[in-house]
Amino acid sequence: MATELEIKLSVSEAAQAQALKWLSSRSEVRPGKTRSLINRYFDTPNADLNRAKAALRIRKAGDDYIQTLKTRGEFVDGAHRREEWEWPVSGPDLDLSLLLDTPLSAELDLSRLQVVFETNFQRQVLWLERGQSVIEIAVDSGSVAGNNARLPLHEVEFELKGGEGGHLATCALELAREVPVFLNLVSKAEQGYFLAGLYCPEIIDTGEPLTVTEFLQALSVCWLLDTPFPAGQCELSRVASAAYTAGCGELWERVIVELIRGVKIRDFSENSTQLGVLQLQLATAGQ
Repeated sequence: MATELEIKLSVSEAAQAQALKWLSSRSEVRPGKTRSLINRYFDTPNADLNRAKAALRIRKAGDDYIQTLKTRGEFVDGAHRREEWEWPVSGPDLDLSLLLDTPLSAELDLSRLQVVFETNFQRQVLWLERGQSVIEIAVDSGSVAGNNARLPLHEVEFELKGGEGGHLATCALELAREVPVFLNLVSKAEQGYFLAGLYCPEIIDTGEPLTVTEFLQALSVCWLLDTPFPAGQCELSRVASAAYTAGCGELWERVIVELIRGVKIRDFSENSTQLGVLQLQLATAGQ
């Protein structure tokens, strides 16, 4: 088992091309491999695995097959921290014996697992070295497919391979100031579950002021649903306070005007750098 620390940014197709060009021009960035990845995700007909906050897939990369189990983990300082198990397998079918020593074996009937959706994309890898830190930058372009439907997939992921975790957010913020990005707390797997009709998140109104993490999660849900953020229904005093403490109060005021105006989150994130920069500054300020 390993622990994965990454920041995932969703972008438009045009912004992804701009991001790749800008990243490739940096002296601290060197090119890596480009490959096509075919990913089949498994769950029970009732999506028991998703409810257990885990994702199970088999990835085909070239002639190799990798079976991977990930927990949804936690969101800390702008990055996702997840537990992850990986095993090489001989083909596209699950090896259930590999799951017996994981938490899954006690939580669901493994014999009911079946393919529920796919994510297929081309991944171009760049390597960024800063001080003692090594960061893998994955530029993914493709689609999510399930339930006879398909959604475009364009992402830039920063994953820490060694060194100081704080460099992840710093590098992501540098990119966000150059091209429009969206700090997305919705994983590829959750997008697939949504498309397959097995998952539909809601913004839960507890009546309490939202924390920064709750605010970022709510934005991600609105991105997935392609809706505006319900700014008029949420208590955002804690988020506003965090923005001023983080030194981005003026940016917060500009963003909240757009949110109150009812702009769709996906449209906002694709047409301006304001939202992505605010998200990353809030996330790294800590709450």
